[in-house]
Amino acid sequence: MGNKLFVGNLSFKITDGDLQNTFAECGTVTSAKVITDRDSGRSKGFGFVEMGSDAEAQAAIQRFNGVEADGRAMTVSIAKPMEPRENRGGGGRGGYGGGGRGRY
Repeated sequence: MGNKLFVGNLSFKITDGDLQNTFAECGTVTSAKVITDRDSGRSKGFGFVEMGSDAEAQAAIQRFNGVEADGRAMTVSIAKPMEPRENRGGGGRGGYGGGGRGRY
Protein backbone atom coordinates (compact mmCIF):
# COMPACT_ATOMS: atom_id res chain seq x y z
CA MET A 1 0.00 0.00 0.00
CA GLY A 2 1.86 3.10 1.15
CA ASN A 3 2.07 5.55 3.97
CA LYS A 4 2.51 8.75 1.94
CA LEU A 5 -0.74 10.66 1.53
CA PHE A 6 -1.87 13.29 -0.93
CA VAL A 7 -4.01 15.96 0.74
CA GLY A 8 -5.94 18.17 -1.68
CA ASN A 9 -8.38 21.07 -1.58
CA LEU A 10 -6.58 22.71 1.33
CA SER A 11 -7.25 26.23 2.47
CA PHE A 12 -4.50 28.58 1.33
CA LYS A 13 -3.93 29.54 4.99
CA ILE A 14 -2.91 26.04 6.14
CA THR A 15 0.78 25.63 7.01
CA ASP A 16 3.08 22.61 7.28
CA GLY A 17 2.63 22.72 11.06
CA ASP A 18 -1.16 22.80 10.79
CA LEU A 19 -1.07 19.76 8.52
CA GLN A 20 1.25 17.89 10.89
CA ASN A 21 -0.86 18.69 13.96
CA THR A 22 -4.08 17.67 12.23
CA PHE A 23 -2.82 14.31 10.99
CA ALA A 24 -1.02 13.52 14.28
CA GLU A 25 -4.48 12.63 15.58
CA CYS A 26 -4.19 9.38 13.58
CA GLY A 27 -0.61 8.44 14.51
CA THR A 28 2.99 9.36 13.90
CA VAL A 29 3.56 11.97 11.19
CA THR A 30 7.07 11.63 9.78
CA SER A 31 6.68 14.60 7.41
CA ALA A 32 4.04 17.12 6.36
CA LYS A 33 4.52 19.57 3.50
CA VAL A 34 2.16 22.10 1.94
CA ILE A 35 3.25 22.69 -1.66
CA THR A 36 3.89 26.33 -2.47
CA ASP A 37 4.40 28.33 -5.63
CA ARG A 38 8.10 28.77 -6.37
CA ASP A 39 7.79 32.45 -7.28
CA SER A 40 5.14 33.82 -4.91
CA GLY A 41 5.54 31.42 -1.98
CA ARG A 42 1.75 31.09 -1.82
CA SER A 43 0.17 27.70 -1.13
CA LYS A 44 -1.03 25.75 -4.17
CA GLY A 45 -3.85 24.22 -2.10
CA PHE A 46 -2.42 20.73 -1.69
CA GLY A 47 0.26 18.90 0.21
CA PHE A 48 1.71 15.58 1.28
CA VAL A 49 1.75 13.85 4.65
CA GLU A 50 3.86 10.81 5.44
CA MET A 51 2.52 8.65 8.25
CA GLY A 52 4.52 6.21 10.39
CA SER A 53 2.79 3.11 9.02
CA ASP A 54 0.30 1.90 6.41
CA ALA A 55 -2.30 1.35 9.14
CA GLU A 56 -1.95 4.96 10.33
CA ALA A 57 -2.22 6.18 6.73
CA GLN A 58 -5.46 4.21 6.26
CA ALA A 59 -6.82 5.62 9.53
CA ALA A 60 -5.99 9.17 8.35
CA ILE A 61 -7.78 8.60 5.02
CA GLN A 62 -10.87 7.31 6.82
CA ARG A 63 -10.78 10.15 9.35
CA PHE A 64 -10.04 13.15 7.10
CA ASN A 65 -11.20 12.44 3.54
CA GLY A 66 -14.14 14.78 2.92
CA VAL A 67 -13.77 16.55 6.27
CA GLU A 68 -14.10 20.33 6.14
CA ALA A 69 -11.10 22.39 7.23
CA ASP A 70 -11.25 26.18 7.00
CA GLY A 71 -14.36 25.98 4.81
CA ARG A 72 -12.98 23.44 2.32
CA ALA A 73 -13.57 19.68 2.19
CA MET A 74 -10.17 17.98 2.12
CA THR A 75 -9.45 15.08 -0.21
CA VAL A 76 -7.08 12.52 1.27
CA SER A 77 -5.71 9.53 -0.64
CA ILE A 78 -2.57 7.44 -1.06
CA ALA A 79 -0.03 9.52 -3.00
CA LYS A 80 0.81 8.22 -6.45
CA PRO A 81 4.45 8.16 -7.53
CA MET A 82 5.45 11.20 -9.56
CA GLU A 83 5.46 10.40 -13.25
CA PRO A 84 8.56 11.33 -15.23
CA ARG A 85 8.20 14.66 -16.98
CA GLU A 86 8.38 14.86 -20.70
CA ASN A 87 10.99 17.05 -22.30
CA ARG A 88 9.25 20.39 -22.56
CA GLY A 89 11.89 22.09 -24.68
CA GLY A 90 10.90 24.84 -27.02
CA GLY A 91 12.01 23.14 -30.18
CA GLY A 92 15.26 22.85 -31.99
CA ARG A 93 15.62 26.45 -33.17
CA GLY A 94 16.06 28.20 -29.86
CA GLY A 95 13.08 30.47 -30.31
CA TYR A 96 14.35 32.22 -33.42
CA GLY A 97 11.74 31.96 -36.12
CA GLY A 98 12.32 33.02 -39.63
CA GLY A 99 12.93 31.10 -42.71
CA GLY A 100 11.41 32.01 -46.00
CA ARG A 101 12.96 34.84 -48.01
CA GLY A 102 16.04 36.74 -46.95
CA ARG A 103 16.04 40.46 -46.23
CA TYR A 104 18.19 41.60 -49.06
